[in-house]
Amino acid sequence: MIKVGFIGLGQMGRPMARNLVQGGHTVQVHDTDTAAMAALADHGAIVCASVADCAAGVDVLITMLPNGDVVKAVLFDEGGAADALPDGAWIVDMSTVHPLASDGIAKEATARGFTFVDAPVGRTSDHAEKGQLLVLAGTDEAGVAHLAPLFDCMGSETVVTGAAGLGIRVKIINNYMSIALNALSAEAAALCEAIDLPLDTAMKVMSGTPAGNGHFTTTWPGKVLKGDLSPAFMIDLAHKDIGIALDLANQMHLPMPMGSAAREQFSAARAAGRGRQDWSAILEQVRASGGLPHH
Repeated sequence: MIKVGFIGLGQMGRPMARNLVQGGHTVQVHDTDTAAMAALADHGAIVCASVADCAAGVDVLITMLPNGDVVKAVLFDEGGAADALPDGAWIVDMSTVHPLASDGIAKEATARGFTFVDAPVGRTSDHAEKGQLLVLAGTDEAGVAHLAPLFDCMGSETVVTGAAGLGIRVKIINNYMSIALNALSAEAAALCEAIDLPLDTAMKVMSGTPAGNGHFTTTWPGKVLKGDLSPAFMIDLAHKDIGIALDLANQMHLPMPMGSAAREQFSAARAAGRGRQDWSAILEQVRASGGLPHH
């Protein structure tokens, strides 16, 4: 079993720490919320009065905090956790923070002789309660093997990203896409309602198309990701169809800002001479507009 310090007992952190205790690990906890600490003490955690006390003598220190500034302060401010950590200990930040902030924390931790892993989690507080989180581990296979006894208590799946910093990067990209798709899906659902199309009919159709399954796993692998831009469905036709949908929404007096922004990407692709390329070539258009190197 592993001796763990756990700092941050919020909605996600509290059940995560509890599951570590229930997994047989020795867990020292600290939070500014004394009630949260008391609740963990009832489950067998060791309550600590400060972050330094929480870090003293542990093999692995886990942080689950609101943002990178708080993580940095907890670790490295005067009297912080890093001052009390044993030499060679592991710091595992499971918070969702800015990737560039995580890079700075990793650099400081490494300079002090610690092994740093970013391991943000996916899924919900219900999954945290059940120990069924998705752990996105910013480390290699050896690092995950070392931490598996902990990750397996908190989650049901661990993705090995290969290096520090990549865990939080994939978390942010996943959340970016999920959140943006949520807003776009809301526009589509509202348009269904405005034109008297039953939502269950639309859902039945879209569950079998890229609209519901996403382009990463449907249209892109056989086209743009293979360098093949020959049209299965042309940019020009995509531009036409999204234009029809937006005109329909306009006549229904329904604002569609996400769809409008998407049309402008396709307009830019047409202006760049991509009109007869496959619609997956929108990736190459966005890459070019951002100055990324040509494939």
